[in-house]
Amino acid sequence: MVFQTNPSVARVLDPPTGETRAWLAQGPAKSALPVIDAAQAVPNYPPADALMAHLSRFVREPESAFYTPIFGVPDLRDALAADMSKTYPAPISADQVAISSGGNHAFCMAVLALAGPGDNIILPEPYYFNHQMWFDMQGIETRALICHEDDGGMVPDLAEAQALIDSRTRAIVLVSPNNPTGTIFSPQQLLAFYELARNNALALIIDETYRDFLPNGASPHALFDQADWGDVFVHLYSFSKVFSLTGYRVGAIVGGGALMEAVGKIADTMTICAPRVGQEAALFGLRELGHWRAAKRDDLLQRLDLLGEAFERTAPRFQLVSRGAFFAYLRHPFAGTSSIDVSRRLFDEESLLTWPGSFFGRNQEDYIRLAFANADAGEIGEMVERLGRAGGI
Repeated sequence: MVFQTNPSVARVLDPPTGETRAWLAQGPAKSALPVIDAAQAVPNYPPADALMAHLSRFVREPESAFYTPIFGVPDLRDALAADMSKTYPAPISADQVAISSGGNHAFCMAVLALAGPGDNIILPEPYYFNHQMWFDMQGIETRALICHEDDGGMVPDLAEAQALIDSRTRAIVLVSPNNPTGTIFSPQQLLAFYELARNNALALIIDETYRDFLPNGASPHALFDQADWGDVFVHLYSFSKVFSLTGYRVGAIVGGGALMEAVGKIADTMTICAPRVGQEAALFGLRELGHWRAAKRDDLLQRLDLLGEAFERTAPRFQLVSRGAFFAYLRHPFAGTSSIDVSRRLFDEESLLTWPGSFFGRNQEDYIRLAFANADAGEIGEMVERLGRAGGI
């Protein structure tokens, strides 16, 4: 007799990343060009030398191997609260900060604290697929809020969001800068969704993993200035991209007292604490790498400009719908062709690995995602030239 797995997990589709990784392992079928991997977004630079040197000393200390408090190392909570208070700017205290095992862990804890089986959460589409997968595992209905193309990128409509709300709705999720589209929501747009959530007694979860890459280090919004923000707003963050620490698994969740009480129970049950070495890396980054952090932001913004210039120069049939942070979202020109076929043929014929729009929702077959930040400045133009040659796919 074979045991049964949890049906709520069993019916969730496998992470789509495995499919394109298999393509990469096989290699392009028709192209001898060097592969440009613009699929899964990762910093294309290592952590700072000073950070690595610091960690090489730290791991020799006995404390590096032991548990930390559930909510994280106190010094890191203090440092992140101070950093955020400057970024937004608004007074944020360490007791409103919990350190997590990466951004995904922060998201999962926030959702588990807010909703359960039979509830629903509004999720703009295209969405980060791990978010939708977690809802399915928890028996939470995904209410897809379709984003529309406009001059600001791919944006959801407030009235359409209102129409999705019912007595079982528990939260609205936004990601800004967005994964997968790169769209940056304006402070006014975020405030409008905040007011929508507040007026309907919902939580507004905003994943701000990529906030360090906003132009000119601009403040993302003024939501922390709202007197009742702790009753409405849940902020998610990750150190993975800003300090190139994807493997160290360290992020954060920021919220009010009721949320923190629930998160404390969840965190202790799931992980006990975030990895100690990852927390030390994040703390060093916040304290010592301000200039390095700004330089990486400026470098990424330069690549963003180069991407726009390359599209103007090459004018491929692919339409640059939205861009920002690590991502560009492209409308492909092959009506009636599935996005996965377009991405597969781009790889086979041009050695350009992208992710199909279908990874990000049922209504995304006309799109592909380009994680342009994976490429260095010299490869940006080459990526767009390959798109230009792909007009005959």
